[in-house]
Amino acid sequence: MKVYIKNKLISIGGASKVLNENEQEVFHVKGKVFSPTRKKTITDKDGKVLYYVRNKWFNWFVHRAYILDENKQKIATVKDKLFTVRNKFFVENYKDEIRVEGNFMSLTSKIYRGEDEIGTIKRKFFALTDSFELEADEQDIPFLTALVIAIDNISDKRMGQKN
Repeated sequence: MKVYIKNKLISIGGASKVLNENEQEVFHVKGKVFSPTRKKTITDKDGKVLYYVRNKWFNWFVHRAYILDENKQKIATVKDKLFTVRNKFFVENYKDEIRVEGNFMSLTSKIYRGEDEIGTIKRKFFALTDSFELEADEQDIPFLTALVIAIDNISDKRMGQKN
């Protein structure tokens, strides 16, 4: 299954839409206005909260974001790897060992569960915003969407971008 995570061009708080291949909304991502941790809420198309994503308040060398469940319980920590030629992100404290790898200058990253490839993220840049294509098994799409939002949060934080 493929979904497209499209950041809105003008958004207070950093909202996004997640669309399927037929351009139908699957999830909605709403950002919080004036959030130093870039807190985002991911809901299904009916408004039911699936996940919350937020950055760690202070990051010194390794950047971190947290994925929380609908009860605001932390279920995963996403972190980048310090001093690497390739972009690498790791998911810790989750039921599965997940990592995301991609060439530093590339627009494509692969998602692995253990040694098995379970998905692909393709980053697409437009004039003033960016979007992502996520391809994975349908049952993995909700969590992996939260993972893409967490990685985007970390990347924005590293680049010093506001919401």
